[in-house]
This record gives sequence, C-alpha cells and structure tokens, in this order.
Amino acid sequence: MTNKTKLRWGILGAARINERLMPAIVEADNAELAAIASRRPGAAAQTLEHYAQDQQQVNIYDDLDELLADPSIDAIYLPLANHEHAKWTLRAIEQGKHVLCEKPMALTIADINAIEAAAQQNKVTVMEGFMYRFHPQHARVQELIASGLIGEVRSVRSSFSFMMRPARLYRLTESVDNGGGAMWDIGCYAIHSARQFFKEPAVAVTAVAKYVESGADIANSGIIDFGDGKYAQFDFSFERARRCEYEIIGTLGGIKCHNVWTMPGDVPVISWWTEEGKNAKEQLPTANHFKLEIEHFSACVLNGTAPKLSLEDAKQNCQIIVAALESAATGQSIRLI
Repeated sequence: MTNKTKLRWGILGAARINERLMPAIVEADNAELAAIASRRPGAAAQTLEHYAQDQQQVNIYDDLDELLADPSIDAIYLPLANHEHAKWTLRAIEQGKHVLCEKPMALTIADINAIEAAAQQNKVTVMEGFMYRFHPQHARVQELIASGLIGEVRSVRSSFSFMMRPARLYRLTESVDNGGGAMWDIGCYAIHSARQFFKEPAVAVTAVAKYVESGADIANSGIIDFGDGKYAQFDFSFERARRCEYEIIGTLGGIKCHNVWTMPGDVPVISWWTEEGKNAKEQLPTANHFKLEIEHFSACVLNGTAPKLSLEDAKQNCQIIVAALESAATGQSIRLI
C-alpha cells in the first residue's frame, strides 16, 4: 500500500446508512468508491444512483462474494444486518480485504476474537464503525477534562433516543439474541460514548428493558459500575423524543455534549460549568464525522498504522452490552470482574 494515495473501497450491502457513507467515501481525499454489492437484484445500482450518481467507474454486483473476489478492492465497508457482521467480516478478511464494519462488530466476544485472529493472520486492518468518535467535538471534551477543569471524572450520563419511524421497524423484527432491538442499534452508542471517559475497566452492569413481541428491546436503561463510586448511566429508546447527548460530572464541575450524532451542517455545541461559578457554551466548527472516519481508516491502511478504535475496544463494548442484556433479562446485576 506504500505507493498508493487512495484506498479503493467496496460496500457490502445497500443499507440506508449508505446515504451518509457513500458521499463520505467520494469526498475523502484518500479514498475512492470502487464497488457496491447487494443480494437484492438491482438494489446496488439503485443505491449508487441515489447517493453517488456522479460516480461513473463503480463496479456493481448482485452477489456479495463476487465483490469480495474483486482483486481491485482494497477495503470493505460492511453495513449488513447486525447478526451478519461477524460472518461477512471474516469472509472479507479471508479475501485479504481490510474491513470497516458498521457497529456492532459482532454479537459475541468469541466472534471478535475470531476476527482478531483472522486479521492478524491475513495482515489486514479491521475497525468497528463508531463514526461519532472522529468528530472534533469529542477531542475538545477530552481536552477540557485533561486540563483539570472539572477535576476527576466521577459519573457520566449518556442518552440516545428517537421515535421509531416505519422505515426503521425492521430493527424490531429480530430478538436481541439475533441482533435486533434498541441495544444493538443505538444502545451500543450510549455505552461506547460513556466508556471513553473512564480509564478503569467496568466491574458490573445493571439494566432494565422493555421488550416487544419479537423479543427485541424497545427501551433500555442501566448503570455501569467502574468501581470506587464511578458510574455511567445510560438510557436509550425507540419510543421517546430525540436525545443524543452525554454529560460528564467531575469533582469540580461538568461538561455536556449536546448532540453526539451531528450532521455535516450542524453546529456542534458543548457546554461546561465549574463549582467556582464559571460556565461557557462553546460552538465548534461543523464537521462530517463519516468523512473523517473514512479518511482515518484509509490513512491507517495506506500508512500501516493502527486505527483509533482497536479490537480490544470492540471486545470491551461487546462485554458490557451482553452483560446489560443479561441483566435486563434476569433482573440481576452482572459482575464482569
């Protein structure tokens, strides 16, 4: 890859997220949209027409394996159904492709371990697609914490919700065991965003949930115990007004990120306050976190560097998700260590 300036991307699936990812690949300086595949006849061509119609040199496949066998493709973006992520990530790796897998990477830690082993054997880069982490507003939050402004972080509250629309009802057709429901769709964001502010490993998880007939959770709330009185509270739902925020409380003050899922034209806002009576609301420059994610992953592959989000991070997130689902199902607090 040392002589290449652009990573050639293939998209494995015609999912709705392509509305954001396709333009991001096209706009990224070090990436090129080279192919898209779908098992639904005509869906790949239709998706390309909708979201990247000006791209003329894109190979279109009605078979996923045919795209994986294309020797001109360097990396795969994988937005298939949650329960298919591990299987198709492994198949892509076997074909020597680098993989950016839409969250969640897998439904079990065992599957992530298998992905890690395969990636090492085939010498490819794999990352879980939490695009929000690449937005500069989160680096600003970490900068404020590192400055000592709010003292030691003691608690985090993350809240993600929106009213379910008909176009997203497919998220409720499968049980949580098969990757359906709110946890695997938006709950993984709530847990992932809260975890980034604790250096300590989680020691226990307690959660409650509301389920629909399929066994999918439609709402979920819980607490992650990081020990020594440090907690992360999370809540997410498909039946509440839109919320996409986190708040960090330290020994000397607090910081709030008002909109984690910013769109490219949204003005990011973070606010902070201290016990001394100081406070501020900061507006940051607009940014496209999907484009920044694509540029980061492409740079990692082209330059041979490790991605910002490691497979160890993916395993830690999966561990807490699985424990939270077990806690909600059994009514018991689940110990992790």
